[in-house]
Amino acid sequence: MSGRVLVGCEESGVFSSAFRRAGFECYSCDLLPTRGDANWHIQGDVIDAIKSRSWDLIVLHPVCTALSLSGNRWYGKGMPRHDERLAAIDWTVNLWNLAKEHSDHVALENPASVIFQYLDAPVCYVQPYEHGHGEQKRTGFALHNLPPLTPSNLVAGREQLIWKMAPGPNRKRDRSKTFEGIAEAGVAQWGIHCER
Repeated sequence: MSGRVLVGCEESGVFSSAFRRAGFECYSCDLLPTRGDANWHIQGDVIDAIKSRSWDLIVLHPVCTALSLSGNRWYGKGMPRHDERLAAIDWTVNLWNLAKEHSDHVALENPASVIFQYLDAPVCYVQPYEHGHGEQKRTGFALHNLPPLTPSNLVAGREQLIWKMAPGPNRKRDRSKTFEGIAEAGVAQWGIHCER
């Protein structure tokens, strides 16, 4: 029987939908409404969602704005918004530790980020072109009792479409959306570790 999965800090519904298609009882959680199936979305604080029941797997997508290395000119040491980075690090480390208390299997996603050095966990990096999308966007996953993701569908193309995305009201949201091929790889390679 497939296990119970929480995809925290996800409003896109990409990861959670992939798990449900594979037969898992999977909920997304975010402060925002979901673009996915609202029947499987917990709109609220991810900390409350983690504590609400037992989970066989938790996949976390914490906001990367203050954590990403690309934001060093604003959030780096000595920069005007460095205190926001420190607060984001504290919050994310606490989230990671809480998730490990409530699940034997946890993954935490961020782009190239300062957070990984604080999590005391192995990190694997993936690219969209390793999972069926002809683009590049280096993404890391800190892992607790899970194997690193291996390429599932290597394709040509190395465009940085995310980086080149035009400004607009949904730019931040759309840039953070998980590539479906990466979500499918997560289901195939991590799902087997959390079946009941």
